[in-house]
Amino acid sequence: MPPKKQVKEEKIPLGRPGNSLKSGIVGLANVGKSTLFQAITKCSLGNPANFPYATIEPEEARVIVPDERFDWLCQQYKPKSEVPANLTVYDIAGLTRGASTGAGLGNAFLSHIRAVDAIFQVVRCFDDAEIIHVEGDVDPVRDLDIISEELRIKDIEFVEKAHENLTKQTRRGGQSLEMKKLKEEQATVEKILEHLKAGKDVRKGEWSPKEVEVINPLFLLTAKPVVYLVNLSEKDYIRQKNKNLPKIAAWIKEHAEGDPIIPISVSFEERLTRFETDAEVAKECESLGTKSALPKVIITMRKALKLASFFTTGTDEVRQWTIREGTKAPQAAGVIHTDFEKTFIQVIVYNYTALKEEGDEATVKAKGKVMTKGKEYVVEDGDILLIKAGAAKS
Repeated sequence: MPPKKQVKEEKIPLGRPGNSLKSGIVGLANVGKSTLFQAITKCSLGNPANFPYATIEPEEARVIVPDERFDWLCQQYKPKSEVPANLTVYDIAGLTRGASTGAGLGNAFLSHIRAVDAIFQVVRCFDDAEIIHVEGDVDPVRDLDIISEELRIKDIEFVEKAHENLTKQTRRGGQSLEMKKLKEEQATVEKILEHLKAGKDVRKGEWSPKEVEVINPLFLLTAKPVVYLVNLSEKDYIRQKNKNLPKIAAWIKEHAEGDPIIPISVSFEERLTRFETDAEVAKECESLGTKSALPKVIITMRKALKLASFFTTGTDEVRQWTIREGTKAPQAAGVIHTDFEKTFIQVIVYNYTALKEEGDEATVKAKGKVMTKGKEYVVEDGDILLIKAGAAKS
């Protein structure tokens, strides 16, 4: 008898499905969130001020994703229209100790975090007597503990409510398929609760695809990917030294191993926005022997969200489209236009790497690097696509 073919269980990512994902800037009050939001989005939204809760309703803006591949394609095709990828970023009000029980802006703040898909967590490491700290002094490890605990306490509350609702339903008993499904959900919810009460974040747990299907509709705060932004003074950022950096690294290793940490100076980034041209910014950075951290921040967040890009090219337009990693060709076509997904026939594809190596489309084609693929093709980051679809039914 031939061995049974192993069916590989498809891993479902935590979080909302889809490509239009949002990131929120989160942290205690007065750590530099709104100033970072203004610097990263190059807009005057947000309300940087020296008092807690200067930001109440979250501000939203789109950030252009820096990508050398897109820049190179634009130089190559010199199109009439250039459309880069972007990332939606929210500036969320400052959290405070006790937010999970309604302190400060408490519940409003936490509901705003629920609405985003990933978190930029800003941790203050700069001393400035003029900028008050809600806890009285600068202690990033304490701040990390506060945020971590507040998010987890709120998640426990969400999960306990879900457990209560499921228990009411499973009490009815019976052997129906629906009851079996409810009992499985209840067991998963109990496992999540146990995980949270042990002081662990949901995103750091080992979950089966079935369990992820139960977790995702709960929109848990600790299930969201986190990128830690360590806000240094300009002096410390330039020399890449600060007494707190090793303590933060140790805390993340213990509580959130694998999550990215990026040192940044929000005051430096804000100062760079005052220059009128990119050339002036480059000159300033060169004179200081440093560079802006913002491109790295944006790219790291896209990776944390498991986002990738494909391109459509031509002399009319070069456009970078955003998809989730693992997206198949018909769904990628649907990002361009929903009708293309419904009427998808095939896709002609080659990767940006092949184009850059060979220099032009004709050589890529001549060397057999252009492929024709069907519905099961998984689009790779950097693919250049030509979608073939039928006429939409009216």
